[in-house]
Amino acid sequence: MPADSDGDRTRGLPPLPQTWRPLGARIVGIVLGLGLFVICAVSWVTFGAETRAKFTPFQRGTVIALGMLIAAVMYALLRSRAEAHRDRLVVVNGYKRREFDWPEILAVHMPPGAPWATLDLADGTTVSVMGIQGSDGERARRAVRDLRTLVAASSSPGS
Repeated sequence: MPADSDGDRTRGLPPLPQTWRPLGARIVGIVLGLGLFVICAVSWVTFGAETRAKFTPFQRGTVIALGMLIAAVMYALLRSRAEAHRDRLVVVNGYKRREFDWPEILAVHMPPGAPWATLDLADGTTVSVMGIQGSDGERARRAVRDLRTLVAASSSPGS
C-alpha cells in the first residue's frame, strides 16, 4: 500500500478521535443540579434550631437518598456521549456503553424534531445516540454530518 494512500482515504474526514456531547442538556443538568443543592442547603441553614430538631433521622435519610438519586440521574445525563475512533464508534447513553465497528453502522438519522440521533445497524436494530441531541441545533446537525462522513468512509472500497 503506498504511503499516501491512507492520507487520500482520510481526506475530508473529521479528525479522530472525536467526541460529541450534548451541550444544552449538560448546561441544564449542571444548572438545575447546583440550583437544587443551593436551595436545599440555604433552606436547611435558614430553618431555626427548633424546626431542624423536628426532622427525624428517617426523614433526613430520605432527603439525602432523594438527593443522591437526583445526582445519579443528572450524572447519567452528563456522561452521555459519542466517541469516534479510527476503528470504532463508542456510544455512551446514561450508564450503558456500547461499541460498534464502523462496518456495523449502515446509516445515521436525525429527522427534524427528533430528540437525538439514531444509528441503523447491520443486524436490523437501531441505537439512540444521546450524545448528539437535536436541541443543540446546528451543532447537532454538524455532528450528524461528521458521523455520516465517517460511516460512508468505512463502507467505501479499500477501507
